[in-house]
Amino acid sequence: MPFNFNNHQKQTLIWLGVAFAIILLLSSLGPILMPFIVAAILAYIFNPWLDLLCRWRLKKISLPRSVAASVLIIVLIALLLAVALIMLPILQKQIPLLREQIPLFLTKINLLAAPFLQELGVQNRIDSEGIKSLLTEHLASSGDVIGKAVLSSIKVGGTAVLGMLANLVLIPIVLFYLLVDWHTLMGRVKNMIPRRWLKKTQTWFAEIDGLLAQYLRGQIMVMLILAVYYSTGLALAGFDLALPVGILTGILVFIPYLGYGLGLFLALTSAVLQFNDMHGLIAVGVVYGLGQMLESFILTPKLVGERIGLHPLTVIFALMAFGQLFGFIGILIALPASAVLSVAVKHLRHSYLNSSFYRQS
Repeated sequence: MPFNFNNHQKQTLIWLGVAFAIILLLSSLGPILMPFIVAAILAYIFNPWLDLLCRWRLKKISLPRSVAASVLIIVLIALLLAVALIMLPILQKQIPLLREQIPLFLTKINLLAAPFLQELGVQNRIDSEGIKSLLTEHLASSGDVIGKAVLSSIKVGGTAVLGMLANLVLIPIVLFYLLVDWHTLMGRVKNMIPRRWLKKTQTWFAEIDGLLAQYLRGQIMVMLILAVYYSTGLALAGFDLALPVGILTGILVFIPYLGYGLGLFLALTSAVLQFNDMHGLIAVGVVYGLGQMLESFILTPKLVGERIGLHPLTVIFALMAFGQLFGFIGILIALPASAVLSVAVKHLRHSYLNSSFYRQS
């Protein structure tokens, strides 16, 4: 029996088909969408700051939005370059030291662990000389390491390197146009929504915006403050790698659980390699313990606001699922994306509980 659709149903099916075709097209264009997606995320984060900058008056003259966007992007690029210029020379200087200290650390472990292993009947020892020769071969000097890495990348995947550089150049360009036309673009998106869905869609967007604003914008401030805190704390404790380890720890806080754990691991490794006593390990314990309390009880409640309401098991599953689907970028967006999905799930659950399918006995 053929289905008889009225005009309204036919139009709905047509536009659903068009939407599905657009989604398929975007999925097939995935490799070239990365700079646009990154720029859109950055535009969403920094648009409120741009609005504040545009409202700032210098001698009763408002700053044009294009000029304000240019200033904001230049500041962001300058900050990224400053971090790179600070960290790279320090890492170049410390790689040879790391090569020398690891065999000494392994020898120390052999001396401490050998008596206990002999009591257990285990005669094996860590091959510190073999590891030393391996490190000498691959870490001859910090300059050679970086040079060889760059050259090998160009030889093996020159096209990939050029593509990555093109994306890095394209991101600020796309970001500029998105920031300048942000309100116009949002108005056009709003006008594309079917009128009968407009009120409900605006409610959804308001909830999503509240969650993302609470998480993303506040988290940036948390990262900056913690980067300064960990760098200062480790420097006062006498760590040679205080600046790079502290900055990395602050930045990695963006990744729940994994970020803090990796930062702590880097600090413990630095302590073991630099200090001959327990001073370094105790300092790491104090600095990172206080840092965790500072983040959990002061920074996150004040700057991020209330937690986004995801159960710890949900967070762990989201990290694994998004990491499996989208790689490292998926891990970075797992938590805010899960917050967005939680809004959809909440409304879907509400609709289900109020449906005749659920209520009919």
